[in-house]
Amino acid sequence: MSEMTIEDRKELKTKLIALIKKTEEEIESFKDMIKPISPENSLGRISRMDAINNKSVAEAAMRNKQKKLTQMKIALDKIDDESFGQCSQCKHAIQSARLIYMPESSLCVRCASRR
Repeated sequence: MSEMTIEDRKELKTKLIALIKKTEEEIESFKDMIKPISPENSLGRISRMDAINNKSVAEAAMRNKQKKLTQMKIALDKIDDESFGQCSQCKHAIQSARLIYMPESSLCVRCASRR
């Protein structure tokens, strides 16, 4: 497995910045969807239950996006470190394609599949 090249790091950094911006926008859009549903709302019983369920789904999606955003920001902060792109378990290089697809990865495919 080869080390990340300077070009790989530049490409990954550009992709991370774009993904962070997109994820922040998605989180903002979820904020409208998770507003409390007032009991005085003139929805019917079933519609109200659907609205509550949709709110729960949106809250879970937002939590996942926030977690991924945190991981991407950490990856962006560490991208220039010498150890970036190195598996935290086996210490081999993480495949560039994996880092481009999942920049928050701290494990190579082999170690990740063992979990």
